[in-house]
Amino acid sequence: MTSRELMTRAVKLAREAGEQGEVPVGAVIAKNGEIIAEGKNTRERDKNALGHAEINAINNACKSLGSWRLRGCVMYVTLEPCPMCAGAIINSRIDKVVYGAYDLKAGSADSVINLFSYPYNHKPEIQAGFMENECKELLTEFFKKLRP
Repeated sequence: MTSRELMTRAVKLAREAGEQGEVPVGAVIAKNGEIIAEGKNTRERDKNALGHAEINAINNACKSLGSWRLRGCVMYVTLEPCPMCAGAIINSRIDKVVYGAYDLKAGSADSVINLFSYPYNHKPEIQAGFMENECKELLTEFFKKLRP
């Protein structure tokens, strides 16, 4: 699959999350260009602060591969990872993160801080702003409906 197809799938997951009353964020993890895991926000449904799309996708990828090391994997996520998700990305050894919308309040790949620039034992490659308009629009529309 192409990067556009993979991010389009993440956008679809984000849209599903929004329809379920969750902040619309979706993530897919691919290895060799094929999706091995998916995730979307589930914090409201599960009443759990850990229910971020990235965490759910990482959990599913670890199960899929039978390993906590996700070397050779690329994450496509519609929103810039927060500090918790950035930490999970570092710890799971994901090779690359491609994200759409910047998160000016909690973004930890560029916007507020870049946790990936610190001397941790793993540094994923980051591609920011991929399909940014599509990803940002989902969030804008969701919050317009929530706070008219």
